[in-house]
Amino acid sequence: MGRSYRIGNTAVPARPLEPGLYLVATPIGNLGDITLRALETLAGADVLACEDTRVTRVLLDRYGIVNRPFAYHEHNAAEAGPKLLAALAEGRSVALVSDAGTPLVSDPGYRLGRMAIDAGHRVIPIPGASAPLAALVGSGLPSDSFLFAGFLPVKDKGRRDRLAELSRVPATLVFFESPHRIGASLAAAADVLGTAREAAVCRELTKAFEEFRRGTLAELADFYAERAVKGEIVLLIAPPEIDDVPGAMEVDVLLKELAATMPTSKAAAEGARLTGLSKKDLYQRLLALKDGDGGKAS
Repeated sequence: MGRSYRIGNTAVPARPLEPGLYLVATPIGNLGDITLRALETLAGADVLACEDTRVTRVLLDRYGIVNRPFAYHEHNAAEAGPKLLAALAEGRSVALVSDAGTPLVSDPGYRLGRMAIDAGHRVIPIPGASAPLAALVGSGLPSDSFLFAGFLPVKDKGRRDRLAELSRVPATLVFFESPHRIGASLAAAADVLGTAREAAVCRELTKAFEEFRRGTLAELADFYAERAVKGEIVLLIAPPEIDDVPGAMEVDVLLKELAATMPTSKAAAEGARLTGLSKKDLYQRLLALKDGDGGKAS
């Protein structure tokens, strides 16, 4: 029957794909979370690239897809990337998947996507499962504005410095975290962001032992202080109270005070550390203030 995928006992033919790089989201745990469009793309792609062929083979076997996966990961990207770009240049369709979730979110796929765009190839997202979004909607924390910040630094000082940079961002913070470091990360967050700030630890999303634990940073830090846990974790931290977010006039006053004693770039960096705002935006604002126009930053 050619290229196909299976739903139950029914084989469904996969239509040919147009040339391009297809970024295909795959389940983060429950294999039932795959989309029909993703299955058709995995079955119909000329080339199927993935992080770990063994992981992807489990998904392919579940849905009767015979396409052979090609390994593309951080350790072979320098060699495998040009081969995939060459396939695109030949007018072939290339599908990229990560081990779980949406490609390019904390994985080496970003480099391939960037190179494909720079070379003028079509890049087509095939949306689906995403751990940060699953955690966000199940956390009970504000979802109107959020910032995905990847993994926190491993070392304590770097972790605390990063949390300080993000402390005043007016959005729910979303992190990936290791089960071996969740206790230390929560303790640091409670110290830097305040013990009363709401948070949620989301573990093993969509899997058999899925768990959402919600509370203040102090409560969660205490719970995970000496507790050994397993599985993949998403940590979410609520935004600061509205009164804690500096207003435009307050920021201008702070920038002027900093610029009086240090160079513009350093003043912007220090302002970013103190407010959680963008260093680039604060630098532009400082230039506008120095020009004396008092207007919006360019």
